[in-house]
Amino acid sequence: MSHQQDRVRPSGSATALNEAYDTALLDLDGVVYADGEAIVHAVDSLAAARAGGMHLAYVTNNALRTPDAVAEHLTELGVPAEPSDVITSAQAVARLVADQLPSGARVLAIGGEGLRVALRERGLEPVESADDDPAAVVQGYGGPDMTWGRFAEASYAIRRGLPWFASNTDLTIPGARGIAPGNGAAVEVVRIATGAEPQVAGKPLPPMHRETVLRTGAQRPIVVGDRLDTDIEGAFNGGVDSLLVLTGVTDAAQLLAAPPEHRPTYVDRDLRGLLTGQPEVTPDGDAYRCGGWTALVRGDALALEGEGDALDGLRALCAAAWAFAGAGVCGLDAGKALASLQL
Repeated sequence: MSHQQDRVRPSGSATALNEAYDTALLDLDGVVYADGEAIVHAVDSLAAARAGGMHLAYVTNNALRTPDAVAEHLTELGVPAEPSDVITSAQAVARLVADQLPSGARVLAIGGEGLRVALRERGLEPVESADDDPAAVVQGYGGPDMTWGRFAEASYAIRRGLPWFASNTDLTIPGARGIAPGNGAAVEVVRIATGAEPQVAGKPLPPMHRETVLRTGAQRPIVVGDRLDTDIEGAFNGGVDSLLVLTGVTDAAQLLAAPPEHRPTYVDRDLRGLLTGQPEVTPDGDAYRCGGWTALVRGDALALEGEGDALDGLRALCAAAWAFAGAGVCGLDAGKALASLQL
């Protein structure tokens, strides 16, 4: 299936996605689990996809934990995984740093154990202080208990002229109690204090895609995620198809307003979408049909008519909204149309 550079509507697939693609590149937070607990339908869906021959790889911008710890956690949840199945932004940023520094170089590590392990894997020596003679600063998510002093340590070193790297810049991270600040929020703290700009490795940027391809060897991958600005944009930048699941931070209103680089190939409620085909969205004049629904623009608002699966209604609305955004129309009121779906 070809990547659509200017996608105007979600694509359909007569074949189940786990048969159409050889590898699922799955985000973790908001897709497989939230706050450490498996998301509904995730375990059974992944087991069925694996049993059908699909390779499952877990690609996360969260640099806190090591691949060994992530694989152990997944296995405990009922999703058997090996450390080699896990690709983290810590690994991607460690390769980025190693490409620019000599082997054995000291690196000030502002983050958790996952970042330190990834740096050592690339022959670099993580240190704790700006006074430990580091050659660079690397910042990754350190969890909710990271102290303010760690950001100060990074600032001291960066103000001395050291290069600064960040595993990722996700502003938020989902959890069982809601949405919390992510590594991007911590990066902003250091940016404000230093005026510097980091080199960033994580999704949606090319270093993460390169790391994923090198470690998985995927031939026909599909990216599966919950975030438009990391998972879906990363798939767009890598020229591969994507499935957005609505179990994380993206809601229907954000999806309707997505620019071309944030538009997924497919949309589904959760990981059960891997096991099915995806219905076609077909144009009918200025309207778009999916299942029993028809979506169109009336004045400055999206309108929806029909009945059936609410997700088909959302797909039809996406097609109408994206087509009119491409025609230069923006700011459509979607409130009434979305309320009728009760997603």
